[in-house]
Amino acid sequence: MRARITRLKIDIGIGERDRRAIAKGLSALLADSYTLYLMTHNFHWNVTGPHFNTLHTMFMAQYSEQWTALDLIAERIRALGEHAPGTYKEFVQLTSIKEVSGTPAAMEMVRLLVRAQEATAKTARNLFSLVNKANDQPTADLLTQRIDVHEKTAWMLRSLLEE
Repeated sequence: MRARITRLKIDIGIGERDRRAIAKGLSALLADSYTLYLMTHNFHWNVTGPHFNTLHTMFMAQYSEQWTALDLIAERIRALGEHAPGTYKEFVQLTSIKEVSGTPAAMEMVRLLVRAQEATAKTARNLFSLVNKANDQPTADLLTQRIDVHEKTAWMLRSLLEE
């Protein structure tokens, strides 16, 4: 005889419609974050040229930070009672970041990462009005932290492109 599993109703002070909408927005953030992670890790492996050591080390710090963030975003989606996307197919459908073909030159990698960091910050920022309306402080806190990281990282990368 199989035990019947019933799903307990979520009662955290955020209605089901808002939880679903927030989780949908967080899923887009997760997709952007994963795409950014993969791009950064790819560039870490494949960067060459006179700035190799600096960029190789910088990219490793960035993809390592991004890897930790993926879990935080996915767990927030789950805490809201929704499924967290976790396949390449889902991420490709949800992301706002265009996949990079080939192996760009080192400074082009930096330019692409600036754009991807900015896109991820925008995805997080676009969710704020819904999160604030729903009185969802944990998600607001997560979004604030992610925006701070992406904007600071974009600034640091952008600085490498200045003469």
